[in-house]
Amino acid sequence: MKTYRFKALIKKLPGIDGAYIEFPYNVETEFGSKGQVKVLATFDGVPYRGSLVKMGGDCHWIGITQAIRKQIAKNPGDTVEVNITKDDAVRTIEIPEDFKTLLQKNTEILNFFNKLSYTHQREYVNWINDAKKEETRVRRMEKTIEMLREGKRGK
Repeated sequence: MKTYRFKALIKKLPGIDGAYIEFPYNVETEFGSKGQVKVLATFDGVPYRGSLVKMGGDCHWIGITQAIRKQIAKNPGDTVEVNITKDDAVRTIEIPEDFKTLLQKNTEILNFFNKLSYTHQREYVNWINDAKKEETRVRRMEKTIEMLREGKRGK
């Protein structure tokens, strides 16, 4: 499987604390798709599982999470070493047992959660798992159940 290695400028997403890099190759030529392409990436050696997406403009790009930017001590305006390979593996998220128990109490909520994309499921689970205190974790699980009940796809 081909690995794309390049240096890229971290760019800021307007209006939020988000950042991305542009993929300097033609995605349709390289991957046979004009749309989203699931990839495994590293930013200065830190691994990330994400997607190349086309958000207007001429090229595809991939986001760099706040956590990764903090870990590599880089922000918009800095240059980062990037490695990208296509990710053909099935994406599944490990759901914590206590959260799984809550989900299983309501079939509609469980079905809604199971239909969410890998990215949205990961967002909810990471938010729960990132809690430092048990009471925060419990509140986050309850809030997640509430948001899922309301049909919210992402945190």
